[in-house]
Amino acid sequence: MTTSTTTDFAAALRPGPDTVDLTNDFTGRTAVVTGGASGIGNAIARALAGRGARVAIVDVRADGATTAAAGLPGAGLHAGFGCDVTDETSVARTVADVVAHFGRVDVLVNCAGIAALAPADELSAETWSRTIDVNLTGTFRVAQAVGRHMLAAGYGRVVNIASQAAHVGIDGHAAYCASKAGVIGLTRVLALEWGGRGVTVNTVSPTVVLTDLGRAAWANENGIRHQDEIPTGRFATPDEIAAAVLFLAGESSAMVNGADLRVDGGFTIR
Repeated sequence: MTTSTTTDFAAALRPGPDTVDLTNDFTGRTAVVTGGASGIGNAIARALAGRGARVAIVDVRADGATTAAAGLPGAGLHAGFGCDVTDETSVARTVADVVAHFGRVDVLVNCAGIAALAPADELSAETWSRTIDVNLTGTFRVAQAVGRHMLAAGYGRVVNIASQAAHVGIDGHAAYCASKAGVIGLTRVLALEWGGRGVTVNTVSPTVVLTDLGRAAWANENGIRHQDEIPTGRFATPDEIAAAVLFLAGESSAMVNGADLRVDGGFTIR
């Protein structure tokens, strides 16, 4: 029997890249953003386009997706696609259309989601099922369909939008909290299975974000109370969520896999 030497062990260590690209330049990359016609998703799409990516905006509103794509920086590089993430056939068709149009998918941002709120004892079965189907199962459907192309190519970045609600209990958020906690659990499994095959998978967990819908929902006493519970003393802007996504979608985050980046001003540290 022979024993390994120190030299043998050193030779077995797999090298990383000689340099790390800190620019997060997405020129030549194709990014898919679900829920990209408005709100956080649109801010993410604009940020990726601004860094050179060709962006496929995927939204349940096909006309909204097309209009949003036309308004991105880099006219003519982008396209909009209608898709219902609760429908497996719709997801498969849309992903096939995106690949046919762009030839590849390098980045996927799963941002499509809903927030239907009610006290747990009053929450209807329909609302529960709809929330889980859009937020959790929809994320899985799109990640699976796009992930197959990424795995075949040996490269990909998947960023799933979760929430601070995945980490803490919030009144009236039973279905939403459950769905977003599920997104984090799903992400960890995908990261484990795909990380060694060139595809990293991570989540971003925002606090309340001041989109048009966010302002409408939280411009009240509950909103001011919740704002005061955040150590930084305010809610997030859409661009702050986009900045976190840019990092996880770029080359500089190659060793970040299965992580959750909380953009919550410290709300969940208590």
